[in-house]
Amino acid sequence: MRHTKLALAVMASAILAACGSGSPTGGKQDLKVKFASQVSFGDSLSDVGTYKVGTVAALGGGKFTINGDNTAANPALTGKIWIELLAAQFGLPAPCAAQTGLEGNAAKGFSVPVQNHTGCYAYGQGGARVTNPVGEGNKATGSEVGALTVPVVTQVKNHLAAVGGKFKGDEIVFMWGGNNDLLVGLGGLSAAATAAGTAAGNTAFANSLIAQLAAGATNPQTAAASIGLALATENARPGHTETSVVTAAVTAAVMAGNTAAASPTTQATIIAKAKADGAAAGAKAGADYAAANGPALVPTMVTAAKEVSALVKNQLLANGAKYVVVNNIPDVANTPSGLSQSESSRALINAMVKAFNDTLTAELGTTDSVLIIDTFSESHNQSTNPAPYGLTNVKDTACDLAKSPLGNSLSCNATTLKAGDVSHYSYADTVHPTPFLHQLLARYVAEKMVVKGWL
Repeated sequence: MRHTKLALAVMASAILAACGSGSPTGGKQDLKVKFASQVSFGDSLSDVGTYKVGTVAALGGGKFTINGDNTAANPALTGKIWIELLAAQFGLPAPCAAQTGLEGNAAKGFSVPVQNHTGCYAYGQGGARVTNPVGEGNKATGSEVGALTVPVVTQVKNHLAAVGGKFKGDEIVFMWGGNNDLLVGLGGLSAAATAAGTAAGNTAFANSLIAQLAAGATNPQTAAASIGLALATENARPGHTETSVVTAAVTAAVMAGNTAAASPTTQATIIAKAKADGAAAGAKAGADYAAANGPALVPTMVTAAKEVSALVKNQLLANGAKYVVVNNIPDVANTPSGLSQSESSRALINAMVKAFNDTLTAELGTTDSVLIIDTFSESHNQSTNPAPYGLTNVKDTACDLAKSPLGNSLSCNATTLKAGDVSHYSYADTVHPTPFLHQLLARYVAEKMVVKGWL
């Protein structure tokens, strides 16, 4: 096995060396298969500039990585993503976005007419899901940016319409979907758990406040009723604040005979305990909600994987595609976003990723014209043993997101990076790779294509 791995590494190195500096960054080479064109479908990980218009372009952004050619400062800061690097390796023109535009807030420069670009076959769009048109950043979510998020199923449909319904068979086709189905699912669960926790926390806070204030009254039972009524009445008043609600409850308590409640010191003690009770109850309710409803997200990823597989079989292969590379979902639990989650949440993420990846392999793993790229295993290895990959940081973001008007790497560039050398960080933002990590991915894909006999 050791000799086999060594042989594969030598083959991959020979292929990649033809591109200069041992990486797929440009340059033509002799290929076993001469690809006439490159077609790609997916999400932000394959988006070469769908949203590089309006304010996004003005901010120096457009791709979900560290934007801009900053190789003069550091050779790793190419501003390119994996499909751009591979296209150069294949001797093909740089991929261009099949569609550009934004449907967001016009006053902020996020409303730009949607344009389809003839001859551009990079369909990946930030926020895109497999079949659901409402992805992250879409105007239907309330986002001011108004990302298009055309789903992968429609991306494929649009390409077939553009080329007469058939692939020629000499294209290299990349498919990478499912990532946003996972993230949207987790986001929905988090929002619902937070809402459940907030409701439970507010109730616990009120009950604790009422009980403590009533305990010092002349008749605790009747005092609790009057304090509760005062609290509820003020809480229902438009414009109420936490302070006004507490004041109403304290006033009712004093009227019920708890004169000590008028003391600021006593009030502070009571409020502190009520807040602690509310926080504890809220945390438990949120965790309980997530634990009860989280497992339902796992089968949704099985569905997403089957949808991707059906697209590959019924729309790509059935219509003449002969070289299809399908990436599975990477190790999301070890991204900066995943690392910020609780252990139970990370376990759920791993279960969702595994469900998708296992299904993808079961559906497509033995198909001759399909190459599945195990980005999960590679990204997991990079996260747990970064040094051999040349990675210097696998936990933090290279972009200073506090400086990013969009809050993610879509607007990240040399002016919004953290201090120091971040060129060999894994992640630009909480989930999106730096150009260096994209370079590692391109190398990995090329190696697997060598093994497949396609390079």
